[in-house]
Amino acid sequence: MSTTSSPPVAKKVPHQMEMFGDVRVDNYYWLRDDSRSDPDVLAYLDQENAYTESIMSGTKHLEKQIYAEIRGRIKEDDISAPIRRGPYYYYKKTMEGKEYVQHCRRSAPKESVSVHDVMPTGPDAPPEHIILDENLKAKEHTFYKIGELRVSPNHKLVAYSEDTKGDEIFTVHVIDAETGEPVGKPIVGVTYGLEWAGDEALMYITMDSTLRPDKDVHLFADHLVLYEREKALQRIIVYQLPAIGEPLEGLKGGRAVNFVDPVYSVDPAESQFSSSVLRYVYSSLRTPLSVFDYDMNTGTSVLKKTETVLGGFDSSNYVTERKWATAEDGTQIPISLVYYKNLVKLDGSEPLYLYGYGSYEVSIDPSFNGSRLSLLDRGFVFAIAHIRGGGEMGRQWYENGKLLKKKNTFTDFISCAEYLIENKYGSKEKLCIDGRSAGGLLIGAVLNMRPDLFKAAVAGVPFVDVLTTMLDPTIPLTTSEWEEWGDPRKEEFYYYMKSYSPVDNVKAQNYPEILITAGLNDPRVMYSEPAKFVAKLRDLKTSDNLLLFKCELGAGHFSKSGRFERLELDSFMYTFILKTLNMVPDVGAEKNSCL
Repeated sequence: MSTTSSPPVAKKVPHQMEMFGDVRVDNYYWLRDDSRSDPDVLAYLDQENAYTESIMSGTKHLEKQIYAEIRGRIKEDDISAPIRRGPYYYYKKTMEGKEYVQHCRRSAPKESVSVHDVMPTGPDAPPEHIILDENLKAKEHTFYKIGELRVSPNHKLVAYSEDTKGDEIFTVHVIDAETGEPVGKPIVGVTYGLEWAGDEALMYITMDSTLRPDKDVHLFADHLVLYEREKALQRIIVYQLPAIGEPLEGLKGGRAVNFVDPVYSVDPAESQFSSSVLRYVYSSLRTPLSVFDYDMNTGTSVLKKTETVLGGFDSSNYVTERKWATAEDGTQIPISLVYYKNLVKLDGSEPLYLYGYGSYEVSIDPSFNGSRLSLLDRGFVFAIAHIRGGGEMGRQWYENGKLLKKKNTFTDFISCAEYLIENKYGSKEKLCIDGRSAGGLLIGAVLNMRPDLFKAAVAGVPFVDVLTTMLDPTIPLTTSEWEEWGDPRKEEFYYYMKSYSPVDNVKAQNYPEILITAGLNDPRVMYSEPAKFVAKLRDLKTSDNLLLFKCELGAGHFSKSGRFERLELDSFMYTFILKTLNMVPDVGAEKNSCL
């Protein structure tokens, strides 16, 4: 796909780096500006954004249509499943047209908690009290995020942390739970982690000048709940504990909670220690987020809340599957799949969207995403490759995809892609791949290794300048990251890291269509990494396929902060994918026949 306007060309300012007698020249090192204020850097980012806007201007109608689809599935006025804490029910509320949530509570009756407990509403119910309205707070900022909100044990004070730049450096405020009036002075420079220690003492974690943090079993009164994994699927096992005073001689006769989908995601939610009610959150690639209360005495699960999906959504229209690909060394790699059963013929003709991550022992469990329906309803097969480096298959799965075994992550992903093509879930002419952050490293690496295998790629806030970043201990998080990637000040790690670091392995070859995103205020992956990757790709790639770079100048690692603003990136990304596949309808045309 050739372009009609010329892409920006970043100037070259050679920067030489030498280690172990090996000399690397980085022509785009100048793009790193820790102050985010250098005029040349900002001008280049503006040029890239303008070029991307120009190239995508002809598909604005589709982008708006997809945004309308995605937003149209959301029940804008809703509340979360209330959680009972002592004398109150606590919950979050969203309102039509509002980007952010309200944190609320109501008085609760004195009866004991059961799975059938329901918060009273209506004119005779106790009045709703709004503890904090994020919409009011966000008016003063272009970016606004509440990190954590904690209520003191006596329910009189509320502590919350807020980020107003997207750099994940929080300020903690304490307010009176009833009046909302501030209590004490704000605490600045705080990272994640906020808890009450009694009714008046607050525990939090601060950062030093380099922005580094200073330095599954759930227990109930009568039960122990074990969260475990088997064949890359989560399980919940509930054990009855002996009566107080009797010895615990081992865990026997545990009861497993049953789930209905072949692949799914399940996570613990807040539960009360003295209760026999276990709350968990369940979803799958076709089942919206659902909150259940499970009676640990009887084994009964009661559905308390299912996320409403508007627009005629029917989960029975979709099929989810678990498949296994064989890696280069014979290891079986799990793949989770979903598709619209009446649209997909599984003859290799459908567009295929493959997602991967594979780092930090993070498990990418198959969960629901309303935005994704805009792909599924256009006939896409969506797949997650549960590659090594993640945690889906246990600790060894992670160990075999980190440090000097990191390349297993990339070759596993390639094996999954080849398996899906061989088994007619798609073809390389219609295979699109996606990954964010460390998953963006995955995308960068496989693009260098097998550019012929993919039609299009999306790399979100990608960690692509691995070697240079890991050699610089002044960059936030670098030293703590050596446990994941290795310390390249040691020769063995230096050369291994250099062999896969995407920026260091761009070469003169044909690359597929590529979209790369970044956030100027990103504290995890500096915007300069994807910027350098783009500049080097522009200089060396031999194909005329699209290469677009979209840098959010007012956001960080997780894009924009509003719940509707975030959908803009989804609709833009999906429009890019459809453009590369020549699936963009004419302006004014009816929706695709597959809808």
